[in-house]
Amino acid sequence: MTYVIAQPCVDVKDRACVDECPVDCIYEGKRMLYIHPDECVDCGACEPVCPVEAIFYEDDTPEQWKEYYDANVQFFDDLGSPGGAAKMGEIDKDHPMIAALEPQNQDH
Repeated sequence: MTYVIAQPCVDVKDRACVDECPVDCIYEGKRMLYIHPDECVDCGACEPVCPVEAIFYEDDTPEQWKEYYDANVQFFDDLGSPGGAAKMGEIDKDHPMIAALEPQNQDH
């Protein structure tokens, strides 16, 4: 199991979760952050610090955002396991589902 970042993160990318993650497994795409499923240690430190409540334990992801699990996993299909987000910086891509979304309202 792993944690999943869902729709509320799109076009927000607050990064409080990145600062809190002890294993550096939260990577930055162009429009949202992604949790690497193989690098996440399920500690849950990221979930309570997210100001837009975008992070869920995999089994607790709301039904309307279930496809974000696949988006988080598939984001890493061509990246593999880089072994740490800090050295990667912003990755110049998003999962196709995220890239296709209309710009999100950032009033929060």
